[in-house]
Amino acid sequence: MTESTATASTDSNGTGSETLTIRDNRTGQSYDVPILDGTIKASDIGQIKADDETPGLAVYDPGFVNTASCRSAVTFIDGDKGILEYRGYPIEQLAEKSNFLEVSYLLIHGDLPTKEQYDAWVHEITYHTFVHENVRDFMEGFRYDAHPMGMLLASVGALSTFYPESRNISDSDNRHMQIVRLIAKMPTLGAWSFRHAQGKPYVYPDNDLSYTENFLGMLFKMSERKFEADPRLVKALDVLFILHADHEQNCSTNAVRSVGSSQVDPYSATAAGIAALYGPLHGGANESVLRMLRRIGSVDKIPEFIDGVKNGKEKLMGFGHRVYKNFDPRAKIIKKACDDVFEVTGVNPLLEIAQELEKIALEDEYFIKRKLYPNVDFYSGLIYEALQFPPEMFTVLFAIGRTPGWLAQWHELVQDKEQKIARPKQIYTGERTRDFVPASERWA
Repeated sequence: MTESTATASTDSNGTGSETLTIRDNRTGQSYDVPILDGTIKASDIGQIKADDETPGLAVYDPGFVNTASCRSAVTFIDGDKGILEYRGYPIEQLAEKSNFLEVSYLLIHGDLPTKEQYDAWVHEITYHTFVHENVRDFMEGFRYDAHPMGMLLASVGALSTFYPESRNISDSDNRHMQIVRLIAKMPTLGAWSFRHAQGKPYVYPDNDLSYTENFLGMLFKMSERKFEADPRLVKALDVLFILHADHEQNCSTNAVRSVGSSQVDPYSATAAGIAALYGPLHGGANESVLRMLRRIGSVDKIPEFIDGVKNGKEKLMGFGHRVYKNFDPRAKIIKKACDDVFEVTGVNPLLEIAQELEKIALEDEYFIKRKLYPNVDFYSGLIYEALQFPPEMFTVLFAIGRTPGWLAQWHELVQDKEQKIARPKQIYTGERTRDFVPASERWA
């Protein structure tokens, strides 16, 4: 068995930089590895070898639970303190005082827009919401029961064929145009996937409406000449988009960056993010919360359910988070949005169960000790359902909100000189040096 020991210290040359001293007990040799921003480079670990004939050490980290793949200035998260910031601005302030398109500008460009910049940004996005008629034909070719996320995934990927110039990612003006197009067209594609599943005619964008109101119009407009949504519902959905706009290096963002590292066009990279979000462990959590609340059925059944969770017979969905170990700051904001939505739609009967479940869990030492606090998914499903979205649309809404974050991360990636094409190492566990026996001998 080989061992190594490590100690952190300030180096002896007087620069004040920190190093990590690693002693390889196989050879007795010590290595000084620089520490920068609380990390060490994996390539510095690679210099540690038992001998010249064997490869250097590598880090085994399934799921990247403690491996940084990039430097990013887009989103900051402190999971222990429950902090989420976009470009340095607290999510609480953005949700209260901003709107989704302004937040999108902030994520992409790094700073809040001036009045002139904001007006130009909104104008660009508003007038790029239409898609080519061939995209409509493409979407109409899906089966009547096609999942909306599958339709969104395919149609976003198809956009790369309509804009072949998008492959020229080294041109900043070209990158800007593709970013505008994607943010603008996502609500159109998402709404059409919704209408397709219902067998209703597709509704074209209305450039007189705001971004979020236009999306609601494409979803729900029927025979009326002009669609008008309740401002409280528009604001609540806008807040939900803001809360989902970015979340650091999650599974789908990692997919966008990984695929984008091949220097592919942003439509294909974004399609990779949609595919990752499609998975139930990522984008489908709020649907699982609704199923859990329905299974509980009534407030008086909650104690029995809590006992089931403690005994491993039930799963508590919508609590806890891979990153947040104190509380999810988005959950507090979304709870307020619930109140606004239910003023318009009436209270979802599952809300009482959710509120009582939250109250009991937050006071129970079992959940406190395990740092299981409500996350953003706990209440978002209740809002989506109140807005008359079927569960299969929940992840589509997530994808629309996450698009500017994906694009901000992609835009940062293509300008980062340190980035290389993604190519992680593996630990090979299969057989070696086997002799091939021809079929005529194997089958004799």
